[in-house]
Amino acid sequence: MNEQLETLFKYIEPAKLLDLGLQAAKFFLVIVVALIVLRLVKTAIDRVGMRMQARSKTLDDQKRIETLMRVLKYVANVVILLLGALIALGTIGISIAPVLAAAGVVGLAVGFGAQSLVKDYFTGIVLLIENQIRAGDFIEVGGKSGTVENVTLRYVRLRDAHGNVHFVPNGQIDSVTNSTMDFAYAVVDVGIAYKEEVDAAIQVMQKVGTELAEDKEWGPKITEPMSTFGVQELADSAVIVRVRFKTLPGEQWGVRREYNKRIKAAFDNVGIEIPFPHVTMCPSGGSAVELPAQISSS
Repeated sequence: MNEQLETLFKYIEPAKLLDLGLQAAKFFLVIVVALIVLRLVKTAIDRVGMRMQARSKTLDDQKRIETLMRVLKYVANVVILLLGALIALGTIGISIAPVLAAAGVVGLAVGFGAQSLVKDYFTGIVLLIENQIRAGDFIEVGGKSGTVENVTLRYVRLRDAHGNVHFVPNGQIDSVTNSTMDFAYAVVDVGIAYKEEVDAAIQVMQKVGTELAEDKEWGPKITEPMSTFGVQELADSAVIVRVRFKTLPGEQWGVRREYNKRIKAAFDNVGIEIPFPHVTMCPSGGSAVELPAQISSS
């Protein structure tokens, strides 16, 4: 072992070995410092973001702050780690200037070949500036719909009602349908039989809407009294009456389901029929016989 070390020292001068060791120490020190700085920056972003969220008055502001926090962390990762890598290369004698020049040439070449990637980042910046999408929103973009789990400068990640996750590149977003921006409407269409009195049915619907708005659980989710639009359509087997609730963002689906449940019970109590498909049979030379449509299980 000693003979091998002596042979090694014949070819490597101690001064050069010491210098190599110092360069390696500087290299790893720069990497460690970069990671520590990144950790501190992320912690600062979290603290500032939580303070801003605590001071924000609306849920929309909180969503926007959360989205900006995630994007800032993403940018911090890229910038700090890239600078740390370049400085670390400089400590081991690799000149940064040629690396930057080569990166510029490669970036230019890649830019022509990856225009869609550049478009993704540009569109992502516009989406953030205009506050079109926030984490937690329910949106429809690129033919996909779901709850926004993450917004980056390159893509939007959605999770639909079935649990499927969709990654939509920002460059493919040409329009955004946001169902949870500022407020929402719960539009409910109720069908009643043609034999029923429409005005009487509307009175029952209005009563149920008032009770729902005064409910301790559902009342805080409804921001305005129910609007009654009246007869929306004369359908094949029902008269369609439309009503609408103005709700907090994201609460429109729950309010609609609860109203449907209550209006079914209210109509059953007063004997108002909610129609279902019927079949009218007309035998040759006989009178019409109306039978309910049924689907056989056999």
